[in-house]
Amino acid sequence: MAKRSKRMKQIDQMVDLNKVYSLQEAVRLLKQCPQTKFDQSLNVALKLGIDVKKSDQQVRGTVSLPHGTGKNIRLVVIAKGDKAKEALDAGADFSGGDELLEKIKGGWTDFDALISTPDMMREVGKLGKVLGPRGLMPTPKAGTVTLEVAKAVKEVKAGKIEFKVDKTGSINNAVGKISFKEEQLLENVIPFLQAVSRSKPASSKGIFLLSMYLSSTMGPGLKIDLQSLSLGA
Repeated sequence: MAKRSKRMKQIDQMVDLNKVYSLQEAVRLLKQCPQTKFDQSLNVALKLGIDVKKSDQQVRGTVSLPHGTGKNIRLVVIAKGDKAKEALDAGADFSGGDELLEKIKGGWTDFDALISTPDMMREVGKLGKVLGPRGLMPTPKAGTVTLEVAKAVKEVKAGKIEFKVDKTGSINNAVGKISFKEEQLLENVIPFLQAVSRSKPASSKGIFLLSMYLSSTMGPGLKIDLQSLSLGA
C-alpha cells in the first residue's frame, strides 16, 4: 500500500468522505485544503439517470462560464481565406486549411479546442480517429462548426465549454481554478449545473441528476447535497 504524503494526511483530517456537503461548504473546504505547487482545477462529476445505450438519451451541450476556466485555451480554426484571417484576428492560436489538416493527420493534437467552417467539415470528418477520442471533433450543436468564426473564437477563449455524457452515464468537467475566489467558483458551478439540467432528454424519466462530486485535481472528492441546490433557471 502506497505511503500517504504529509499533504494527504492533513487533508484526511480536514475532510469527512462520508459526509454530504453543501456546494458552498465543499468549495470552501477544497480551497482550505493544503495546495499543490500548481494551480489545481475545480472539477464537477455528475452521474445522470439516463440509459446511455439509447441514442435519444445522449446528453451534450455548451455553457459559458462567467469567470472562464482559468486555463489558456489553445484554439485551432480550420478555415480558408478571409475566414482563416478572421479567426486569427479574433484570437485563434492557429488558423488555416490543408496544412493544418495534414499536421493533425500526422498526430498533432497540442490544442484544447477546434472550430471549423462548414465547408471544411468533409475533410475534418476524416480525422475522426485522431480528434474523436480526445473530444476535439467540432459539431454544429456545440457551436464549433460555424461561419461566424470570430464570434465562436471569442466565446471559447472567454470560457465557453462543452459537456458530454460518457459511456458510464457521467459528465466530468473542470469549471475553474482553486485560486479563484469562492464566489467566482460558485458563479461558475451553478450555470454549469443549470445547463446540464436543461439538457435532460425528453425520454429520460425519473431523477436526472443522481449524484454530484466536487474535487480539485489532486484533492478529495466531496459528495454534494443536490437537494440544497436551486437550479430553476
